[in-house]
Amino acid sequence: MSKDFFAAIQDRRSIYPIGKDVSVSDERIQEIVNEAVKHTPSSFNSQSARVVVLLGEQHDKLWNITENTLKAIVPEEQFAPTAEKMAMFRNGYGTVLFFEDQTVIEGLQTTFAAYADNFPGFSLQSAGMLQFVIWTGLGIEGLGATLQHYNPLIDDEVKKEWNIPASWKLLAEMPFGTPLAPAGEKQFAPLEDRVKVYK
Repeated sequence: MSKDFFAAIQDRRSIYPIGKDVSVSDERIQEIVNEAVKHTPSSFNSQSARVVVLLGEQHDKLWNITENTLKAIVPEEQFAPTAEKMAMFRNGYGTVLFFEDQTVIEGLQTTFAAYADNFPGFSLQSAGMLQFVIWTGLGIEGLGATLQHYNPLIDDEVKKEWNIPASWKLLAEMPFGTPLAPAGEKQFAPLEDRVKVYK
């Protein structure tokens, strides 16, 4: 069992060239997201994570919004690489949007005042775990993904387009699809510099 778990972790990589021709059903994608949201831990069992899954035309719309937003701030003569990156993401099948509900976090800060300053950090730790679980879950199904951060530049348009509650704070965007090329080779710093064990 542990071998399968760590194999899945090792196989999870940033895959940028992705396509729309996927063999995974929409229902299976939603199941992965549902299970991840339900079972990923959160501080005080706050369950502050919120997720929006955009598929098909809705996915394309997100990256059109992102491209148009960036076009307004990136100089025209420097925009070509940005346009290429947007096209690469748009070429995928879907995008997972990750949010944290600030109302939940603020409620915890009020209820547990002694920990008030810690809850935003706790929230981000839980969000990172959720992103990792969904990313790995999609990878097990043969889908490639990356984690992007175009927030807060696109926040207002995203909330308007998909009727997102004002209290939901966008943290990351995960475009996914069929891998069209393998991930590049990954370099690892020596573990003896990163892990200490005392007996």
